[in-house]
Amino acid sequence: MAAEVFITHSRAETEAVAEKLADKLSGGVVALKGDLGAGKTCFTAGLARGLGYMGDVNSPTFAIVNEYKGGRKAVYHFDMYRIDGWEDLYTTGYFEYLESGGVLVIEWSENIASALPEHYLEVTIEYLGENDRSITVKDI
Repeated sequence: MAAEVFITHSRAETEAVAEKLADKLSGGVVALKGDLGAGKTCFTAGLARGLGYMGDVNSPTFAIVNEYKGGRKAVYHFDMYRIDGWEDLYTTGYFEYLESGGVLVIEWSENIASALPEHYLEVTIEYLGENDRSITVKDI
């Protein structure tokens, strides 16, 4: 798939873009890029809802990974901001989650770029204004 760009003007619109994207997912990795406050967790909430999870989605900043089960696919939401090297990455259980068949949504994916699988979705969220975002989706 060529890169697709979406412009959103609210949290609800950002979640709706992610919810529609979820229809195309059968597992794998969604690598999120974006500055602090860009809307990565908001995007993940829409993705999880699109996969059938109806609970709350929170940033995994201190937990490293949050699990959302109960939909058509489990969602494993990672925050790799504090990951510094392979040893740290192994302690997260990342490699075991890759084999789970679920959808791994990875915030700060650039911190583990060399450990991403051969094929994944890259989602870059850019802050355009208080409520406005540019969301670029690429199939890598």
